[in-house]
Amino acid sequence: MNREEYMKRLEYRLRRLPKEDYDKARSYFTEYFEEAGPENESQAIEDLGSPEMAADQIIRDFAMENADKPVRDVKRGMSAVWVGILAVFAAPVGVPLALALGILALSFVFVILILVFCIFILTLSVAVSAIPCIIIGVWMLFTSFADGISTIGVGLLGLGIGYWLLIGSIALGKGVLRLMTRLFGKAAEGRKYHHERRNLQ
Repeated sequence: MNREEYMKRLEYRLRRLPKEDYDKARSYFTEYFEEAGPENESQAIEDLGSPEMAADQIIRDFAMENADKPVRDVKRGMSAVWVGILAVFAAPVGVPLALALGILALSFVFVILILVFCIFILTLSVAVSAIPCIIIGVWMLFTSFADGISTIGVGLLGLGIGYWLLIGSIALGKGVLRLMTRLFGKAAEGRKYHHERRNLQ
């Protein structure tokens, strides 16, 4: 196997990574081969191991790295969770066990994200429903000033509550993504430790 074949198989194995992580992994291996030079290409391939093993290892490394980073935004948090799920599938365990763990992880993520989404929609509806209340209150000012003021007050109160609930639900979503990222990272780290320990025995 030469460098071109190795990189082709490696890239195929890494194709499900988010683009940022895929590019980072590809750059790492490209630089590795360039530093080794054409004369040491065979030795570099031998040191790296098979493309499949190298790809699985770097996926687990990304998952462990993400576990130690704060969630910058929801998009990056979702990417980190996805890498964690890939790390579960890349864990050095039997295929049936890896498949079961992967399905369990996907189900867990799906349920949690649905709950967070429901909370977000609920809080958004509270904030949005306050806007018609304010409009009606303004209209009522011309018929009954007291009723109009009280209706506007209720609407503003609902808008304020909805706003803070919305901020809270976004923070909750980031916290959940952070927790899941840490759990998957720790799982990948544990699998790596047990795999290395078996290799030493």
